[in-house]
Amino acid sequence: MTDTATAPGGLDQRVELDVAGMTCAACAARIEKRLGRMPGVRATVNYATERAVIWGLPPQRAPEAISVIEAAGYEASPVVDGEEASGYADRVRMLRNRLIVAAFLTVPLGDVAIVLALAPQMRFPGWEWVLLVAALPVVFWCAWPFHRAAWRNLRHGATSMDTLVSLGILAAFTWSLIAVVTGSADASGYWLGYGIAPAGADALYLEVAAAVTTFLLGGRYMEARSKRSARSVLSALGRLAPSTVRRVRDGVEEVIDLGELRVGDRFAILPGERVATDGTVVLGSSALDTSMMTGEPVPREVTEGDSVLGGTINATGALIVEAERVGAHTQLAQMAATAEQAQARKARVQTQVDRIVAWFVPIVLVIALVTLTAWLAVGAGPRAAFSAALSVLIIACPCALGLATPTALMAGVGRGGQLGILIKGPDALEASGVIDTVVLDKTGTLTTGEMSVLVVEPAPGHGREDVLAAAAAVELRSEHPIARGIGRHAASEGLAPDAADGVRALPGRGAVGEVAGVRVLVGNRALMLDHGLGIDDATAAHVLAGEAHGATPVLVAVGDEVVGVIVLDDRLRPSAVDAVRRLKELGLRTVLLTGDNATAGRAVASSLGIEEVIADVLPTDKAAVIERLRAEGRTVAMVGDGINDAAALASANLGLAVVSGTDVALKSADIILVRRNLTVIGDAIVLARRTLRTIRGNLVWAFAYNVAAIPLAAFGLLNPLIAGFAMSLSSVFVVSNSTRLRNADPSR
Repeated sequence: MTDTATAPGGLDQRVELDVAGMTCAACAARIEKRLGRMPGVRATVNYATERAVIWGLPPQRAPEAISVIEAAGYEASPVVDGEEASGYADRVRMLRNRLIVAAFLTVPLGDVAIVLALAPQMRFPGWEWVLLVAALPVVFWCAWPFHRAAWRNLRHGATSMDTLVSLGILAAFTWSLIAVVTGSADASGYWLGYGIAPAGADALYLEVAAAVTTFLLGGRYMEARSKRSARSVLSALGRLAPSTVRRVRDGVEEVIDLGELRVGDRFAILPGERVATDGTVVLGSSALDTSMMTGEPVPREVTEGDSVLGGTINATGALIVEAERVGAHTQLAQMAATAEQAQARKARVQTQVDRIVAWFVPIVLVIALVTLTAWLAVGAGPRAAFSAALSVLIIACPCALGLATPTALMAGVGRGGQLGILIKGPDALEASGVIDTVVLDKTGTLTTGEMSVLVVEPAPGHGREDVLAAAAAVELRSEHPIARGIGRHAASEGLAPDAADGVRALPGRGAVGEVAGVRVLVGNRALMLDHGLGIDDATAAHVLAGEAHGATPVLVAVGDEVVGVIVLDDRLRPSAVDAVRRLKELGLRTVLLTGDNATAGRAVASSLGIEEVIADVLPTDKAAVIERLRAEGRTVAMVGDGINDAAALASANLGLAVVSGTDVALKSADIILVRRNLTVIGDAIVLARRTLRTIRGNLVWAFAYNVAAIPLAAFGLLNPLIAGFAMSLSSVFVVSNSTRLRNADPSR
């Protein structure tokens, strides 16, 4: 897969791999470091999604990256659609089966140990061997995933969370085995952590080894389920498109695989079926349910000539649609790809966390050794020293640190996809938390972008149709909204002028061409002044009146004379007022950015409740305006669409692009909005802020847990059983806290 929109440092190719065998963030950091040694590439490895993305690597070199990962002791394979869910399911099933066996054996093992500790008269010959045999399946079969990962890392000279877990379980079992073999075992070891073991008793830690295994398997099982649940939200977009489509050729309908559909093919959609791909309705009318893609609950009415999106649901009537985009070019595919790419990018804080995680396990091993030595040095017995060191090994948890950011990002991005908000990565989240100013482009963003002619006012001595025909001739082949508006109005009045010769677009001014050998200018007052043309009082009055009402006056000059003015209006979107009000409720300062004159700009701003207007801005100057606002100390979000907004979107601290924008604008944005209702702007900022808040909360918890828990364990204040239980809950807390975003409602 190749992607240039998110590739770092100009690396324009990438390979994406599924990675199996990672058990904590230290594993991800190790693989990332190995891949980073490959010349000319940059890699990120995500523990939460179990994927590696290598930028700057051509697809044909993917086997090299796989070899590097396998050399580090892990398994890798190219990403294949549909296999991810089964991989997650297999892991969840494996953990569940081992957890059931561990719990089934651990509960009676602990009960027997308690009874024999409290009632010595009930001990029977060989009781210690019975406990040992009961613990064997738990310690070696149930805990095998921990031992296997620890051994794999050891063979490669590395450590991970499983090194601590495996070492703790085996140490507890080995201590107990020695006690049983030497005949010095005492069932009262269960109570050692509470300081009430009989003096001189040699403790058995069999129930500790079994219970810690059960707790950790329970934690891994819940973590895996939560990760799969969060991931399912993220991948839901990719499952919206149907696998087959009813293609219609020469009136004959046939069911084919979606991959066989081509641009220009026509296909039928019955009520209740999903639209196969993006296209235009050529026959029929219906209502489309777009809620799964945009979060909008009200179905959208479509009829002949209207566009439809793949993945939406046809609610009522039958439709015939002509395909315009297929495969990876559809909006649905691009949305799913954008959501996936967001997972490959790391927040700055995550980079720092990864550095800490890489050193975490070796540091914990040193702390455990120091704890053991210190307790022995102060005269404590071997049992107390061993118990404290064991607690240190068991309670340390780098998993929570490694999961804090990616799980929250996964859940937040997935929820955004359901609501028509595509968050392209951590940069957008970090920017959302600090923005104080939102700059709103007018045309096409706050307005519909469909200009319509209100009035054609000829100058004295000229005819109305002549003015409209001259303007339409110059604007005939232009795609500018004003040009299209003039062309539609001319056609509606039965005018069909030939296209002017030598037409040139003058950005921010208008256009110029020749009609029957005579120069014709169509544009604003600045264009007329540039050519030294005066405006009569009557025409000037019409221009001022149009501007006062927020309309757009377009002057028309034939030869050396201004012959009239055409006043056009671009209707505000119905949700624009609510959108601005929502932004103000969030404490954000709003600014209207427009190429219109100040009078027209202020009229529009007044109707929306926007206090600040920056008008008469040429398309090429929009980015400079954003830079000026930032130089004033503001943190700026820019909302726009169209190629003219691309530079401004990239210059802002946070760029938000509407889905109707061009590809360039979308690539320049940090957040893509695919809902027609403009209140999605506020929803996007709220969701991004909540996701950022969740990441920060996860990190605070993960750091605080380890900073507090490890010293408590080292000072002997935590029983190994409690340590194992607390460690398993730490990761579960982080993942569960992140998955709360799955049901987040940013409109509240």
